Amino acid sequence: MPRDLLVEIQQNPSADYTVLPRRPGPGDPPGARTPAPLDLVVALRRHRDNVLHISAYRPGRPSPRTREHQAYLTISVAELLRMAARLRGIWRDRLVGHCELDDDGMPVDYPFADAVDVSHLAPTAERQMAELAEEGRYLFEKMLKGADPNLVAFRAFLNGALGEQGLRVRFDSELHLPWPMLAVDSGSGEPWTDFLGHRHQIEQTGAAYPAVQAPYPPRERPVTSLNTDDTLELVGRAPEVRKLLEDRSQLTVRTESTGLLEALSCAVLDEDVMYFWCHGQFIENDSPHAQLAVRLSDDRPIDADLVRRHRERHRDLPDATFNPFVLLNACHTGQAAAAELEHLGQALVELGADGVLGPQIEIPQVFASEYALAFLDLYLAGELTAGEITWELVRRFTRDYRNPLALTYSLHCGIDSILELSS
Repeated sequence: MPRDLLVEIQQNPSADYTVLPRRPGPGDPPGARTPAPLDLVVALRRHRDNVLHISAYRPGRPSPRTREHQAYLTISVAELLRMAARLRGIWRDRLVGHCELDDDGMPVDYPFADAVDVSHLAPTAERQMAELAEEGRYLFEKMLKGADPNLVAFRAFLNGALGEQGLRVRFDSELHLPWPMLAVDSGSGEPWTDFLGHRHQIEQTGAAYPAVQAPYPPRERPVTSLNTDDTLELVGRAPEVRKLLEDRSQLTVRTESTGLLEALSCAVLDEDVMYFWCHGQFIENDSPHAQLAVRLSDDRPIDADLVRRHRERHRDLPDATFNPFVLLNACHTGQAAAAELEHLGQALVELGADGVLGPQIEIPQVFASEYALAFLDLYLAGELTAGEITWELVRRFTRDYRNPLALTYSLHCGIDSILELSS
């Protein structure tokens, strides 16, 4: 006798490839938003030991043929990772480490490290941005370089697509590359506008996709947490960030690793936003590659494996809750070495986080606190998605302050993450 089988979907990495946006239903709150189709999906995969395969398509176009644009890259995995690390190092050394000299050639200050608004140094900022845009184009061109006809055709398609403005782009990449910091030649003469992160909304996915979970019910007051090192409480705009969270959300503050690990060990961790304002470090763990860990006020490093150990036991429980948007605003939260790192953000996404946003270089704390204040102010309003906000902030900081550091923030999943408020 035939019978129905019980099927529970744990992950759904292909949803955006096959499913059209859901129309609001009778049970949805008034004004509920549904994600629009992505405009461009680029997939970068290891095909053999050291060979990369790249493909792209535009799901927003009628009847997309998903394998129309594809090619094998001539650049090796190791070389591409080396060049990505080099680009991050250039941003760190040439921009954050840029020093103004006096008439005697003595150091005066480090404007990009010590301030957010560098518009008074507009000529210097323009020169720096021109160089960084050239480096971003160089990496992008080297990645796609080759004479194979398939690669030539693919390069023409991708350059044409990314040369447009305002697309919603997903880089489904097994390699953690600084996609927003790459650039195309727009021909505009304005180096700001060449960066992919300035032209488009961008997210990166890869091996990790958010688990399928029931969405949080809309509520009047969002639930947030501040996971912090108390030595950073007075740095930059950090006091204003805390006040913003206190005034506009139900806030939990954690300064010790025991409190964070206890929360992660609970089946229900019902938070809309998890904000990390703390230190980061690389630890060896007797492994070939260093791994990222964050540290609160105590000295216990919290890495991907520790988070998984406390949280993974709840992955298959139907009543477990863990679906926050995570802002990792800590030193070294990006990949800064040529080795591939076990990214803490990837573990959080695998365990259910709706998205993770963090910098790809060691970001100056003054800028990091300013960015957090701007991002959280917009996100807590519940009107814009994380993808829209990160795109807006890149343009705002470059336009108003002549500061490009917002381009270093990378969104891991979460382009459609939005705070649903009942009001």
